[in-house]
Amino acid sequence: MNLIVLQNLLDNISFAVLFVTMLVYWVGAAFPNIPAISVLGTLGMVIANLCIATLLGARWLEAGYFPLSNLYESLFFLAWGITTVHLIAENTSHSRLVGVATAPVAMGIAAFSTLTLPSEMQSAEPLVPALKSNWLMMHVSVMMLSYSALMVGSLLAIAFLVVTRGQNIQLQGNSVGTGGYRSNGYRLYSSGEIVSQGTEVAVENNGTTSLKNNGNGKTAVLDLVTTPIIEDSATLSPQRLSIAETLDNISYRIIGLGFPLITIGIIAGAVWANEAWGTYWSWDPKETWALITWLVFAAYLHARITRGWQGRRPAILAATGFVIVWICYLGVNLLGKGLHSYGWFF
Repeated sequence: MNLIVLQNLLDNISFAVLFVTMLVYWVGAAFPNIPAISVLGTLGMVIANLCIATLLGARWLEAGYFPLSNLYESLFFLAWGITTVHLIAENTSHSRLVGVATAPVAMGIAAFSTLTLPSEMQSAEPLVPALKSNWLMMHVSVMMLSYSALMVGSLLAIAFLVVTRGQNIQLQGNSVGTGGYRSNGYRLYSSGEIVSQGTEVAVENNGTTSLKNNGNGKTAVLDLVTTPIIEDSATLSPQRLSIAETLDNISYRIIGLGFPLITIGIIAGAVWANEAWGTYWSWDPKETWALITWLVFAAYLHARITRGWQGRRPAILAATGFVIVWICYLGVNLLGKGLHSYGWFF
């Protein structure tokens, strides 16, 4: 089987699997009490990830260079990165909510690469001289992985904003979400929170909140504190608040993973630029927007870690970062040419 036939087979399978996986995650969100649906969603992501990895590996062996030289390869590497980060986030959080946001984006990227790009743009071409360097893999792959992680984190922040529906809920506790939310004057505790020595909160599937004494195993219903805290016109159910807390927590952790990657990628790119062009920084459009992307997510992490921002404000900043990442990745290549414009748009 030659490369073109294998490529067409794998990219079509990847698109089809991601499309079905997206539907599975959406059905799972609508019917959360069906565990088999969640398992199918994870399985779909694993299959898509392996298909894309095989596709990129085959192109690497056939062309003799790391497959990141044109838009087709770049988009599929991005889709692979998103599915990989998705699996990490899902395994870490034990939540299937991640796929509701990430599966449509991964599917859309695969669909555009497979169905929209002309065949001549999907074929492997010889590298231009500036790309014939080991830095192609060392710099570009790290940058693409950082884009993947930052996109997933931003998507979960957008999902958080959708779930909260404009309500000014506040996460009590540290930045990784060990506290509960306050909404409409009530203190709502999260599962695992310690309220006294040897006693922690348990939130059941039906939304019931109780205290579990770790010493004797007894449980007691936890009364909500009725001191007015925030004036909201509507309340969120305990289930929705639990979903919001999970999304906020995972988003923060994944962005925390992507930020060091983009930092390393920018540094590696500066070293490569000095080797190729004789200067570490030339304010090329791609370089400038990479710096803007770094500053946006640096502001997000600073606000959460140092300033103690929680809830909607950092989520809005992360959602803005989603747009900035796409401008950095594709937008600057669509708007004008620069030193990074190799192989059409990339």
